[in-house]
Amino acid sequence: MSEEPHDPTGLELASDIARAAVEASGHGYALPEPPPPRKTRRRVRPEEQQRSGAHPDGRDPQLVGSVLDQVVVERGWKRRIGLSTVLRRWPDLVGESNAEHAKPVNYENGVLIVECDSTAWAQAMRYTAAKLVAMLNEALGERTVLRVDFRGPQAPSWKKGPRSVQGRGPRDTYG
Repeated sequence: MSEEPHDPTGLELASDIARAAVEASGHGYALPEPPPPRKTRRRVRPEEQQRSGAHPDGRDPQLVGSVLDQVVVERGWKRRIGLSTVLRRWPDLVGESNAEHAKPVNYENGVLIVECDSTAWAQAMRYTAAKLVAMLNEALGERTVLRVDFRGPQAPSWKKGPRSVQGRGPRDTYG
């Protein structure tokens, strides 16, 4: 008598007992064969999919300030925002008394246009133009402001209306 190897789980013995009990009861049906074991398929992940790791990566939550800084740089708004920030500090740059009489009105192609209350203030501010350009470029980045143009007040036009005259018209200085 050859001895069969021992099954430690007892599943084979339980199956044999159940089969013999069904056959002995005389019902005439046999227990169905157990289904073959399933073949498990490993899920294939795309190579470009990133997995979470111990170190920070691009999928981690970002601070709002750093995201906004990135958007500003990508859109090219850095110079414009820097200029508006500096121009809000206009009195600190030129002094309180000068800021009362001279206001920046436009910036285009590296030229800052400053409108003054009078031609005398415009002339006085022209002496500080080089220093002001240097201060603005230091705050905004090199070659942001190429020139500052100081303008006096705009005179009203006498070409049309009830006070218009033929010829040279009135000659008066404004400002």
